[in-house]
Amino acid sequence: MRAGSRLERVLRAGLFAVTAELNPPDTADPQAVYEAALVLSEVCDGINATDASGANVHMSSLGVCALLVRAGYEAILQMSCRDRNRIALQGDLLGAAALGVKNALCLTGDDVTAGDQPEAKRVFDFDSLQLLRTATIMRDKGVLLSGRKLAQPPRVFLGAAENPFAPPLDWRPHRLAKKIEAGADFIQTQYIFDIEIFRQFMARARDLGLHQKVYLLAGVGPLRSPKAAEFMRTHVPGVYIPDAVVGRLNKTPKPRWQEEGMQICVEIIEQVRAMEGVAGVHVMAYRQEEMVAEIIRRAKLFPRVGRGATTARPVRNL
Repeated sequence: MRAGSRLERVLRAGLFAVTAELNPPDTADPQAVYEAALVLSEVCDGINATDASGANVHMSSLGVCALLVRAGYEAILQMSCRDRNRIALQGDLLGAAALGVKNALCLTGDDVTAGDQPEAKRVFDFDSLQLLRTATIMRDKGVLLSGRKLAQPPRVFLGAAENPFAPPLDWRPHRLAKKIEAGADFIQTQYIFDIEIFRQFMARARDLGLHQKVYLLAGVGPLRSPKAAEFMRTHVPGVYIPDAVVGRLNKTPKPRWQEEGMQICVEIIEQVRAMEGVAGVHVMAYRQEEMVAEIIRRAKLFPRVGRGATTARPVRNL
């Protein structure tokens, strides 16, 4: 056990894990966090607190995680290299561990040009690989990057993101291998809307034996409308949505757009779950926590079943 988090225990037990994103609110009111988390907590094993995703300001990931832990939820800290240098990142990891956060996702981060304050200065002292290596050194060797010894190392289950759809496609499994080598215990992928490309990615990952070295959670999420799909694939960095998916929504009557978007998501979950090497799903829907919970229920991920299993195995005591 790296950290003994709920997410780690579920994955090591061979159960199909579910994580979801809580998009931090634009407020200093903690109640907004608690209300969103309450919906997600019943249907997932960990709640990601995004770190200024899309390079837009929201409540900090560390702040959200502190609130989640205070309320008894399983928090996943997101750490982006865009806004902080190595000194601040190491300090945040120590602070998060002291607050009881047991999972951390290491990200490079979207460029400032993607957000609503493009004049902001970039940091990018590290990228995600360097951050992973640093966090691994802190955890496993008990020292800071400077070599200074830590009295108490941070016990964290370390994660990273991967995008199977970013060109060149042949290189993506090798990029995944580098993140595993750097210390990633689990992986959350970008949104999956093209099953065949993801299937090829997983086949190559298995050829390299990567599925035996890391827990991979497939990223999924609903599309609310054809317009939303078009916006995501043209404005959200790293998202690839095939024409066929957008066309399916366009052929759907407007009153059923949201329902069809959820159905597409459920179908994708069913398909990725059948793939060898997929250890769970990571569900993303911007400030639509109720929809996330409904998708997880429709996909019959709760009551809990094992990876590829057909009978329920409750794990509420984990």
